[in-house]
Amino acid sequence: MELIRGIRHFRPEHRGCVATIGAFDGVHLGHQAVLRQLIAKGVEMGLPSTVVLFEPLPREFFSPNDAPARLMSFREKFDALRDLGIDRVLRIRFTPEFRDMTANEFIHTLFVAGLGVKYIVVGDDLRFGRNRSGDFELLRKFGKVDGFEVVDTSTLKITDERVSSTRIREVLAEADFVLAERLLGRPYSIFGRVMVGQQLGRTIGTPTANVELHRLRAPLSGVFAVEVYGAADGMCPGVANVGVRPTIGDLSKAILEVHLLNFSQNIYGRKIRVVFRKKLRDEAKFDGLDALQAQIAVDVEQARSFFNL
Repeated sequence: MELIRGIRHFRPEHRGCVATIGAFDGVHLGHQAVLRQLIAKGVEMGLPSTVVLFEPLPREFFSPNDAPARLMSFREKFDALRDLGIDRVLRIRFTPEFRDMTANEFIHTLFVAGLGVKYIVVGDDLRFGRNRSGDFELLRKFGKVDGFEVVDTSTLKITDERVSSTRIREVLAEADFVLAERLLGRPYSIFGRVMVGQQLGRTIGTPTANVELHRLRAPLSGVFAVEVYGAADGMCPGVANVGVRPTIGDLSKAILEVHLLNFSQNIYGRKIRVVFRKKLRDEAKFDGLDALQAQIAVDVEQARSFFNL
């Protein structure tokens, strides 16, 4: 799958495609239905499928402190789109200049002059351009003039449960990983590279693999029993903390720390996938490292019990 790194990187071969635009946070079953529709239309028309994404997301740009927690980093989203069979991803950096583009300029620059789209599928609540003045109907008007079809998406429901990124965030905040898996079409996980941390865990007997979250906010917080893939062949059970480590008080943003059970290999630099299975407790501030160490021992035993170790 090709990554187009902004509208300045358009090339002649990028013209002529079927496209969609949105946040696609989580790439859940509702997104997947839309994307498969797009791919099928591309095959029918003999055109590549293109997904247009913004980084940062507009809500993160306008209100970073109030923006919703991200289900996925950009890298995770890119990988999920590739696995579905999307041909191209256009990543547009959301800047003040882009914010000030009129709705007409947005359509012409992106869809007409840039991508030369022949078919677009979008939500009928789409808003774009300066002051969010552009909408689905404006896009359809351009389509009639410039020769592209515009269709809207429909909401997917599973056993009367609406599938949306917002609902999945709510479900993860409640640590209902069974329902989250049903809505996502796969277990909820976080993927990233193991980085070198302060190595404090080693000093208290529980070494951890630290993974940056690459998002302003994570959709969950606390201590969890997890499955880890990529550290060794097959699955490694573990206990993970997502949070800011309030006892230590050295973090301004959350990270993911994973202690692998019955495991002692060096995995710095390795990419791992952490699948969340059960919440053990909320993150808490303890009265010193001794109290923290005692609680971690309890967490480890609970994780062992969950995995029948």
